[in-house]
Amino acid sequence: MGGCSWKIESAKKTFLSVGGEAYSEEQLKLVEESEKNEKEKDKGGLAILFSRNYSLVLIIGIVVAVFQQWCGTNVIFNYAQEIFQSAGYHVGDILFNIVITGVANVIFTIVAIFTVDKWGRRSLMLFGAIGLAVIYLILGTCFAMGVTGFFMVILVVAAIACYAMSLGPVTWVLLSEIFPNRIRGVAMAVCTFALWSACTILTFTFPILNSELGSSGTFWIYSVICFLGFIFFLIKLPETKGKSLEELEKKLIKK
Repeated sequence: MGGCSWKIESAKKTFLSVGGEAYSEEQLKLVEESEKNEKEKDKGGLAILFSRNYSLVLIIGIVVAVFQQWCGTNVIFNYAQEIFQSAGYHVGDILFNIVITGVANVIFTIVAIFTVDKWGRRSLMLFGAIGLAVIYLILGTCFAMGVTGFFMVILVVAAIACYAMSLGPVTWVLLSEIFPNRIRGVAMAVCTFALWSACTILTFTFPILNSELGSSGTFWIYSVICFLGFIFFLIKLPETKGKSLEELEKKLIKK
């Protein structure tokens, strides 16, 4: 009992330093409610995760994970040679352009580190989805019109930059924040499985789409997927910035 009291006092001091007396009392109340719910239920597992109460948060988690892959940016890394060849470049130029895309990926991933807490997770996901939708629409149109040269490299680098500062890293931040403690382990495992399954499907379908529809049709498809992702995030995705696990649980978990 003494150990429990010590933990409560320690938590209270932390909350006081973060947001003051009112914030501390509110957060302690939410923590107590969360602990009470934990004791009333069995330990978390797949059966709990796939229950009706957790259906909304599970759907959001899986969609976020799958969308990170199906937004299409990873095919630029995996099939950069084919994409740049379609844009009219030769082998030497292709290698140089691949280096440029890699550098852009690193730089804008670092940008994400400094913007994720400033802009918020939801805002960055919305920015990434609509940004890629527009870039892919333009990219597909350029391929259809036979545009070649440096402008195509700019579009590809823009797509990678948009992805690297939003959907790429922020997906993992969101997945780690939206699930309650009791199911986080198994929920993260399910979402990670969904993400890598989506990656496999994306990798194997791109050559087929590119062969059947051409580069233009393929990037138009990715543009539509990104636009649909934007709509889903706009309607369903909560902002986790500045929210406690208990606040998110009250919003996403059905009682």
